[in-house]
Amino acid sequence: MKYSYEFEIKYQEVDAKKRLRLYNLENYLLEVAGLMADQLGFGIMALHPRGLTWILTRLSVEMYELPTYCEKVRFETWLESNAHMLSTRNYRFYSGDKLIGICKSVWAVLDMKKREIVNVFDDPIFEGSVDGEVLEMPRVRMTTIPEPTGIVPHKIAYSDIDYNEHCNSCCYLQALTDAYLPDYYGKKVRLDINYSKEAMLGDELQTLYLVTADGVQYQQKNQNGDTSCSAKITVTI
Repeated sequence: MKYSYEFEIKYQEVDAKKRLRLYNLENYLLEVAGLMADQLGFGIMALHPRGLTWILTRLSVEMYELPTYCEKVRFETWLESNAHMLSTRNYRFYSGDKLIGICKSVWAVLDMKKREIVNVFDDPIFEGSVDGEVLEMPRVRMTTIPEPTGIVPHKIAYSDIDYNEHCNSCCYLQALTDAYLPDYYGKKVRLDINYSKEAMLGDELQTLYLVTADGVQYQQKNQNGDTSCSAKITVTI
């Protein structure tokens, strides 16, 4: 079953060219995922009292065009699968009747006390929730960056922390795009981001970026040298 939610793009969510910022787009994806999960009975309202919460582990977004200020965007979403401790949720984005983008996201449930991923999909609350339609988006593999074009520091602060007591996934992306952003206006842009280790308040991160012929690759490391997230922005005509 498909679920649809419509939003009007606000002025504080667009950049100087009046196009929706990528991390604000991700924020809408999180909002839609939460609305659908709550509607189906396994959202934060159901999981938090049990000491559990949803976390985003991987995101792939392909935008044929970015919406602008005051534009109304309809987010269509559905569950592709709940399996192997991971939940795959897909999206299509529409401006009117025009398809302007697609997305595949992968989620897991975190035990907030143990800070470990747990398998909950045998719980009756998940019965009948899977639509099953597969969204074809070839996975982009992330690699390390031995010789970055640049390195930009970022300390996890109060404004980065969400109700899961760690850095919000949108804030990683904001730090990455603040470090370096390729010119993708008027072109098709694809964002791929993997979240591998949660960052906590006070962590000292470094954003390594490598400018490539088709965009930019990112790797964000904490003070212990662990990779918190890796990403790639690909730009095509």
